[in-house]
Amino acid sequence: MKTIFTLNLQLFAAGDRATMNPNTTSTPGMSPTMKDFYDTALLENARAAMVWEQFAKRQTATHGKRAEWRRFNTFAPATTPLVEAQAPTGKTFGMSTVTGDLAQYGDFTTVSDVLELTAFDDVIYGATEEMGASMGETYDVLTRDMVSLGNSVLYAPNRGTDGEETAVTARSGLNGTSRLTPKVVHNASTWLKKHRAPKINGYYIAVIHPSVAHDLIETEEWKEFQKYTTSDKIFKGEIGELYGVKFIESDTAKIIKTGNDAIYLTQFFGKDAFGIIDLEGAGQEMIIHDKSEIGGPIDQYSTIGYKFMHGGAILHQERMLRVESNSSFSKDDVAN
Repeated sequence: MKTIFTLNLQLFAAGDRATMNPNTTSTPGMSPTMKDFYDTALLENARAAMVWEQFAKRQTATHGKRAEWRRFNTFAPATTPLVEAQAPTGKTFGMSTVTGDLAQYGDFTTVSDVLELTAFDDVIYGATEEMGASMGETYDVLTRDMVSLGNSVLYAPNRGTDGEETAVTARSGLNGTSRLTPKVVHNASTWLKKHRAPKINGYYIAVIHPSVAHDLIETEEWKEFQKYTTSDKIFKGEIGELYGVKFIESDTAKIIKTGNDAIYLTQFFGKDAFGIIDLEGAGQEMIIHDKSEIGGPIDQYSTIGYKFMHGGAILHQERMLRVESNSSFSKDDVAN
């Protein structure tokens, strides 16, 4: 990750992060050790806010503003008996490519000279942590929006007051009573199996919003299944499993608001269903400007910010299923 510094951060660092010396001459730049320290703080906090990237097929941007993923063809079963001393016809091995366009994103914050002088904590470090969290969430939301464009969708059925289910065939048919039940989870898992989606470490994945997870966890089927589940939690954000699906809870899971009811998009997928540009190879820059350079006519503020490139693509539509439903929080939640 590239970092641009134009100040002596040792004038701001606190505690064991740096030695404060009021007699230090204000010279441009900083030591490689300090650069690495603030780079690491930004990246660690970015990673902490991300869940989608752990399941993506990562690629480095090598084609300017476009990234490219290779996809190899599959082979049908060889069910024809071999003829003695005669070679089979064989299959043609092929490869296709999927591309994704890149775009640049970023943000910054200002730190006033008064705050710098009066704060007991390391102001620059604190701002770096928060900027890292912002970068990670931004990256996650961009990936989520790309994944949400998958063309396979299953609508959870509406439920009457007597518990009777009514099938839904379009988003407009969801009436607020639709829930992601264990039965719907089983249907989604079966869909992935029928489409021969490969698993990730032995499981399919579903990224689920906390409001939807709340309803699912309250069901008796979920509670009973967890009693006999012994596998360790191996993914960031994992809350449990059901019917061969590991559930990853994230408040970045997509919500659409139509009328008074929120609709939640729970993404089920298998291995290499989508790809993204690796965060560490996405032209990241952490940029800090000293108040003497950017702080106006009387040096009143410094700035801390970041920028990066993002790009991604759905690689295998048949390995991804979007389940749309309501939840018991549909009246309260807002679109994200």
